[in-house]
Amino acid sequence: MKRQTMSTYFVYDVFTDTAFGGNQLAVFPNATDIAEDHLQNIAREFNFSEVTFVYPPHDTAHTARVRIFTPTMEIPFAGHPTIGTAIALRDEGHAGAMILELGVGPIPYLFEGGKAAFTIAAPLERTATPEPQLVAAALGLSADTINVQTHAPVQASVGLPFVMVELQTKDHLAACMPSMDHIREGALKHPAGLDFAIFAYTRNGMQIDARMFAPLDNIPEDPATGSASAALAALLTEALGKDLTLNILQGEVMGRPSYITASTKHANPVPVTISGQAVRVMQGTLLV
Repeated sequence: MKRQTMSTYFVYDVFTDTAFGGNQLAVFPNATDIAEDHLQNIAREFNFSEVTFVYPPHDTAHTARVRIFTPTMEIPFAGHPTIGTAIALRDEGHAGAMILELGVGPIPYLFEGGKAAFTIAAPLERTATPEPQLVAAALGLSADTINVQTHAPVQASVGLPFVMVELQTKDHLAACMPSMDHIREGALKHPAGLDFAIFAYTRNGMQIDARMFAPLDNIPEDPATGSASAALAALLTEALGKDLTLNILQGEVMGRPSYITASTKHANPVPVTISGQAVRVMQGTLLV
């Protein structure tokens, strides 16, 4: 008879200090006994944007090794899963700063008040410049809703690729209704780690309102996307040529408002600090 293992998990709402806001995350703080072939199935079972599994670090000077799974794949890096995991480990008794080993390498995490923060200084990669007409159609909008004054639509990444597109108004942002046919077309023309995931936003000074769609990766809409926020902050820092502190509101249309702060220095590469809060809302036990 197969031995049954039991692993504790926590559910956090990330980039919020209020339960049932922000972006959901399941964290397994000790995943050592979970079978490798269960990891993707567990992520699919939760059907959150991401689930994290925590292991002992390869380097004993670091805090932990973290693996991140979406419902369809393992990914090397993402913002809200690592912020949430860092806060979960702090809540479990880890004191002080920590270094988490991720698929993009070790990243330090600091805490101030209820917030956790990490800084990533990976070079901004521009992997494609999708046609504005295609991006607009993928969002269910007309091409004249796209604002190209600061930058044209671009597929960019500091660890995970997103199509960055600025829209003219918040009404246009609210009106987005993604078209699967056009998103499939974009994924075929511009293959990347995520399948034509789109980070659409409007900007008013340092205030960003954003939505992120990755339906081909089983994420119809994401309430908070730290990795996309980091890429956008790096992109705007390079485009505007100055240090930035962006206040990013995402998930508002979904009824799960998320608050992300992205601070940068104008350098090469651009260091981006992402910070936010997280609150534990549930816990349970995996029985397989």
